[in-house]
Amino acid sequence: MTKPELLTPDNCQIIFIDHQPQMAFGVQSIDRQVLKNNVVALAKAAKVFDIPTTITTVETESFSGHTYPELLAVFPDHPLLERTSMNSWDDQKVRNALAKNGQKKVIVSGLWTEVCNNSFAFSAMAEGGYEIFMVADASGGTSQEAHDYSMQRMIQAGVVPVTWQQVMLEWQRDWAHRETYDAVMSLVREHSGAYGMGVDYAYTMVHKAPERVEHGERLAPVAAGSAAATE
Repeated sequence: MTKPELLTPDNCQIIFIDHQPQMAFGVQSIDRQVLKNNVVALAKAAKVFDIPTTITTVETESFSGHTYPELLAVFPDHPLLERTSMNSWDDQKVRNALAKNGQKKVIVSGLWTEVCNNSFAFSAMAEGGYEIFMVADASGGTSQEAHDYSMQRMIQAGVVPVTWQQVMLEWQRDWAHRETYDAVMSLVREHSGAYGMGVDYAYTMVHKAPERVEHGERLAPVAAGSAAATE
């Protein structure tokens, strides 16, 4: 049974599985642009907190295509562990990477939920003794039912469902952790939708911080037909 322990930067590792175009083309359970946003945000958060990270791919040249450039840009020096099996656990390189990272709590973001994520989770739990935390909104299935029922099946087996922002904020835990505060808030503003908009509003309108980007001059209103409008 999974222990009720919070994720911390020191007790977990993360694996990104098959975030490749051909796999993303088949995703129907989540908007694919939202999916990419969430995957990249999770990757950036992992880098902020120095989480041991594994990236694995399947049949890159023959079928799946190259990993999202936005994901690779976060980890430019990480090797890409290529496989033939849909189950990442079947590749010894992946097993070795997980073992080298040393943490038994493994956060998973991958495509597709019902195939690559599902098979890896069960095998890593059964044969490797790992605890699996499945990032539901940084993963996707070929239909809503495929994703949802696969998540339910994994949950019944002891996999812990999480979301990308939940993971990041669990790592942060306390806003007094100033060494990561600014980086986390930057991620929120860039990737967290309405929450990020709210942070921008609070920073600029309440705390009077400068805007995040430079822009052209803001011109004052001029009523149509006025003398000023014709100058």
